[in-house]
Amino acid sequence: MSREERITGPTETTPAEVEDVVVERLYTIPLGKVYETVRGRRAKRAVKMVRAFIARHMKPEEEEDLIIDPTLNEYLWARGIEKPPRRVRVRTTKDKEGIVRVYLVEGQ
Repeated sequence: MSREERITGPTETTPAEVEDVVVERLYTIPLGKVYETVRGRRAKRAVKMVRAFIARHMKPEEEEDLIIDPTLNEYLWARGIEKPPRRVRVRTTKDKEGIVRVYLVEGQ
């Protein structure tokens, strides 16, 4: 038994959890066109643009099968509704059931 296992307990990673992710990709999503919108709607449009980009590239089976992580949503809204970021780096995963999850890349 290693020191880490004694401190935190045994780690349980089952082969089913590892095999659950079918596709994992990194994308840089350009959000420059958001700034063509009225100031009071830019962050909302940025979220819609992220959804549309991921739907186009990862092809979820249904619209409800696309899940945006709360940290990504907070990053898009961090500077308020008027000034979302110009681009965002995301990590997307798709599991066997066709559910697509979008996460913010670490370090942003």
